[in-house]
Amino acid sequence: MVPVGASSQLNGVLVVAKEPGPTSHDIVALVRRLTGVRRVGHGGTLDPFAAGVLPVFVGQATRLVEYHLADQKEYRAVVCFGARSTTDDLDGELTPSAGPAPSRSQVEDALAQFRGEIEQVPPDYSAVRVGGRRAYELARHGRKPELRPRRVTMHSLQLTEWDETDSQRPIATLELRCSAGTYVRALARDLGQQLGCGAYLGALTRTASGPFRLENSHPLERVREVLGAGRAAEIMLPPDAGLDALPRITLGRSDIEDLARGQVVRFPPQEGPAPLHDWPAVDGPAGTLLRVVDQRGGLVAIARREGARLHPEKVFLAQVG
Repeated sequence: MVPVGASSQLNGVLVVAKEPGPTSHDIVALVRRLTGVRRVGHGGTLDPFAAGVLPVFVGQATRLVEYHLADQKEYRAVVCFGARSTTDDLDGELTPSAGPAPSRSQVEDALAQFRGEIEQVPPDYSAVRVGGRRAYELARHGRKPELRPRRVTMHSLQLTEWDETDSQRPIATLELRCSAGTYVRALARDLGQQLGCGAYLGALTRTASGPFRLENSHPLERVREVLGAGRAAEIMLPPDAGLDALPRITLGRSDIEDLARGQVVRFPPQEGPAPLHDWPAVDGPAGTLLRVVDQRGGLVAIARREGARLHPEKVFLAQVG
C-alpha cells in the first residue's frame, strides 16, 4: 500500500512566482513538459499581464484543487486614473476621460464603498459564460455581453502609494484581500466610475493565494532549472499542502485498506497507531472533512466524518497490497 507522493510518479504542489507575459496555461504546459506528468493544473487563473503566486498541482494533487477553490486572494494593484479601457486593464484600448483627476483623499474616501460584501459586474473581456459562450468571445466580435452582478467580499482594501507626477493622470497602489472570484480589473473600473474620472488596472501582483504566499514561491527560471534536472523534490510541496483547515488524523493499515475499498470505518478507531486516549479530538459538525494519513505521514485519503463513522471521499493510494 503506497500513499500519494511515495510512488515514482510526481505528486505535489509547486508554488510558482509567475512573471508578466505567459498565461497560466503556459505555466501548466511547461510543468507538464518538464516533469512528464500529464495531470497538471493550477489553482486560479492569472491574466497574462499579471504576476505573482500561481499554485500548480501535479499528479494526484490535482484531485485536491477543489478544496482550494474558495481560498481568499491577496493582491497589490496599480490603478491608473484619467482614462477608461475596453478590457479594464492596460491591454485594452484606452479612452481619455473628461472628468477632473481625483486627489488622494478623494480616492481614499471612495474606497470605503468597496469594502465588505459588494456586487461586482465581471469585465466584458472575461471567461464568464453568457448563453454558452465566453464573454470575451462576444466582446471581441463587437457584442457587449449581458453580465449579471456577482456578490464578492473585499475583506481589506487600502491605498498604500500615491503618484501624482502627472497631475491629470495620478496613479494609486492598492493592497487588498478578497474572496475567490473577485475581479480586480472590475474594482479599478468601478472606482474610476465612482470618481467620475475613469480608471483602469495598470499592473497586478497576486501576493497570496490562500496559504501560498509570494515570498515562498519560486521564480520561473528556478522552476525550469530544478524540474529540468529532475530535482522536483527540492521545490515541490506535499499534495495536501495548504489544507491545514482540514484536521489531520492517522489511521492504521487495516482501516486504511477499508477506506481504499470504499468502506466506512469507525471513528475514532478501536485500534490505531496511538493509544485511544492520545487520539486527537476532531471538532466540527457532521460532514467535517479530514485528511487521513498513514503512520509515516503520507496522505492516503480525504474522508468525511458523520458521527462515529468515517466515509471515504477521495482515496490516494498508488497500490494496495
